[in-house]
Amino acid sequence: MTAAALRTFRLHAASRRVPVALAMIAVIGIALRVTLIGHWDAYGALQLPLVFEAACAAVIAVTTGSPLGEPERVTGPWLPPLRLITTLALTAVAAAVLIAAGLGATLAGGSGEVLRNLAGLTGLGLLCAVLLGGGLAWIAPLGYLLASVYALYTLWHGPALTTAWLWPARPPGDLGGAVCATLAFAAGLTLCTIRGAHDRSEE
Repeated sequence: MTAAALRTFRLHAASRRVPVALAMIAVIGIALRVTLIGHWDAYGALQLPLVFEAACAAVIAVTTGSPLGEPERVTGPWLPPLRLITTLALTAVAAAVLIAAGLGATLAGGSGEVLRNLAGLTGLGLLCAVLLGGGLAWIAPLGYLLASVYALYTLWHGPALTTAWLWPARPPGDLGGAVCATLAFAAGLTLCTIRGAHDRSEE
């Protein structure tokens, strides 16, 4: 990678507040680790990781916002690849942090469920960024969190919601849930890479 490309990536990362996002993801991972020290019943143990996965997804989605807004779209062909690299890198870091936080502890669903839930939640956040802008992209992950918590509640109290589109309520190895989460992530990543967040200039 040339010096010019590195500088372009650095400036893009700075404009998207990537260092702040990385720090927040680290704090979320530490909080998850500390929380896992406690003793949780089966219901709470399933809900607990989902809260931190949604928080990471919200952080990632918010970084898609640009302070330049629409004028940035005419700056050249580098923008879509930069969006893609930044989002994939943050998602990979968040997954690694969450999985590492669960090592040696009882993390409900294991690493497979972490990857599924984080990917799907991030995809929803990216779709929200395309529609509403980066500043409001947190709405989708947190709104879906509420729906997922209710779906988990119905597993104990009925009638159970079994749709694969509420994948956090599905077993870790469930194919339908994995497909739906993957589709959400792929759709969000594709649209956000091509179009970017729906942000306007602050001027």
